[in-house]
Amino acid sequence: MPDFLAEELQDFINRQYMLDPKRRLFPYTKSFLSHEMLRGCKDSGVKKIRIHDLRHSHASLLINQGFDALTIAERLGHEKVSTTLNTYSHLFPHKQGELVQNLQDLLNPKSTMQTNGLQTTNTEETSGKIIPMPIRHII
Repeated sequence: MPDFLAEELQDFINRQYMLDPKRRLFPYTKSFLSHEMLRGCKDSGVKKIRIHDLRHSHASLLINQGFDALTIAERLGHEKVSTTLNTYSHLFPHKQGELVQNLQDLLNPKSTMQTNGLQTTNTEETSGKIIPMPIRHII
């Protein structure tokens, strides 16, 4: 291929992927999307959903899937995990019951536990002694 043709092709390829700073990257505006979502909600009989509600729903789904606050904060672009926790902490209460149950299991002297693959039960023989407990969840 002649050099002039290779240069012409390279220029053509470069122009195909060049972003014009005066043009929008995405052709849709926030107001257009809001209008379309409102119209869709009315047509389907669903209460109004804002664009930001989709972000909140996404975070809620991640929390329900068991992802930690740090991972969710990174995904949402929050600089601080505290922003994520302050915004979505009301979605974490189901973890409180699990935490309480784990503490009760840990402190109950009659509880059964697994240690190094062997199942042992606290009895009078072991009462008052330090017994290794398994780590059930790392948060």
